[in-house]
Amino acid sequence: MDLLPVLELTKELVSRKSITPNDSGCQHIIQSRLDLIGFKWQYLNRNATSNLWITHGNSSPVLVFGGHTDVVPPGEGWKTDPFTPTQVDGTLVGRGTQDMKTSVAAFTEAAIRFVKDNPNHPGTIALLLTSDEEGDGLDGMKMVVEILQNRGLKADFSIVGEPTCVTQFGDTIKNGRRGSLNAKIIIEGTQGHVAYPDKVKNPIHVASEVLAKLKDIQWDEGHPGFPPTSFQVSNINAGTGAVNVVPGSCEILLNLRYSPAISAEEIEKRIEAVLKEVCERDGCTFKIEWKRSALPFSTKGTNLISAVTEAIEEVTGITPRYSTSGGTSDARFISQWCPEVIEFGPVNNLIHKANEAIPLADMEKLEQVYYLTIKKLLTPNP
Repeated sequence: MDLLPVLELTKELVSRKSITPNDSGCQHIIQSRLDLIGFKWQYLNRNATSNLWITHGNSSPVLVFGGHTDVVPPGEGWKTDPFTPTQVDGTLVGRGTQDMKTSVAAFTEAAIRFVKDNPNHPGTIALLLTSDEEGDGLDGMKMVVEILQNRGLKADFSIVGEPTCVTQFGDTIKNGRRGSLNAKIIIEGTQGHVAYPDKVKNPIHVASEVLAKLKDIQWDEGHPGFPPTSFQVSNINAGTGAVNVVPGSCEILLNLRYSPAISAEEIEKRIEAVLKEVCERDGCTFKIEWKRSALPFSTKGTNLISAVTEAIEEVTGITPRYSTSGGTSDARFISQWCPEVIEFGPVNNLIHKANEAIPLADMEKLEQVYYLTIKKLLTPNP
């Protein structure tokens, strides 16, 4: 395989300042490349978000490559222009080289190579791209998956090109993700002078007891492939700024990363029960807002993960481990539509950092893994 097509396409994508939700023409570049060899395409845009659904073939099985063309702002500390892709010491430096424009370029070029080698291939190759992954995703993958479901379209396999490897290319596949549940809690007490405790109800004291009780809860014992649910307080805000005033309210932000062993509904009920118990006893009230950022998922079936594992072993000689750690990705939406979903992409050590970069050798290997995976799934008996 020639590295040049993946390298040049990655450079072209990285040079576009596609900060969420601005696609900055990246998807048009992909669409133009695939249009030349007969891919059918459609844009499903909403508000400022660009979404591209593009396919070759019209039968099953359907293999969907999922990805995003948006990136986070570059921030400070770059040694080169983050939107001028630069080769330095065997790497390509630029915003999006790891997360995830190289993956987009690699599965695009793998699809092109496969169709050229197999113009009448069975099954369907599809690409699903959005420019809203680094945002809330509501105008991106979530919406497009709902549209495709409503059309009666089905997907059998999906590979999301997020950077998944830990120390070397090929060492990790994400075969699921934990759910993410957020809460904003406001405990209302009675404001007053600290010297008159009988005339105040201190919401910070109530919050402290609530958090101590929540911290001690064992939410579950984990699930095969998943650690136990974790509970974290991410912010507490209260007070007037004066040392002699008991505040009237206290605001708390929580996040729980939970496994399939427990539901969001169960977690919400337990937290609300603790709040009710403590607040009622101490004469305070509370309000709570829930946000379910992601449902947990674990890929079903073994055909996809076996194909990707075999492809990685053939290209690198490494047997990857399977992991459900880390944050969320658009796989959380695709998994509601497609039964077999995994994430696989480059090493994840510089994402969202200054001087984000990827080794040129890994770019070539990534295209090879994607190509072999397509071959194994769409031409299983060549």
